[in-house]
Amino acid sequence: MKRRAFLAGVGVSATLASIKVGLAQEGPSEEMILRRLDAAPLRQIAPESRVTLNEFKRRPDLRRAAPSIDIQAINFATGSAEIPRSEYRKVQQIARAMEQILRRRRGVRFLIEGHTDAVGTAMSNQILSERRAASLRLVLAREFGVPPRLLETVGYGEDFLLVPTEAPDWRNRRVTLRRIDDFIR
Repeated sequence: MKRRAFLAGVGVSATLASIKVGLAQEGPSEEMILRRLDAAPLRQIAPESRVTLNEFKRRPDLRRAAPSIDIQAINFATGSAEIPRSEYRKVQQIARAMEQILRRRRGVRFLIEGHTDAVGTAMSNQILSERRAASLRLVLAREFGVPPRLLETVGYGEDFLLVPTEAPDWRNRRVTLRRIDDFIR
């Protein structure tokens, strides 16, 4: 009896893990992106306390408070910032969610953060992360009509790993989207 329960538990764990990996590779739905980016900030900032865009980029405390979502589903190859055409369906989900927010909120602004894994030098990862953010901005604007003036970019290299490892890990090769209009002046 105990052995059966153990084996059933292992089976359920393996199934849940494969579902989680499958969802990460498929990407979040338009609805999930919309919910996360349209949420209230975790911290309210008085209008007179708002910061410049550059200050916001340097303040992890403010970035963590902004509505955000990690997009691990855009499969950046190691050392690459290219978004293959096969990934455009995932980018379209992001664009559709952004369009809905644009219709609801005047003055909305988004920050696209690029991230890398820890493979390579810190300098090459910094440059690569900036290129990843710029690549997503370009595809959103050119292919899906998101106004580029609403999209800011920044690269953080390997500074904010989701999975703390020196080994290659696809989960760290990602972009993070943040809605920043409640924080910047």
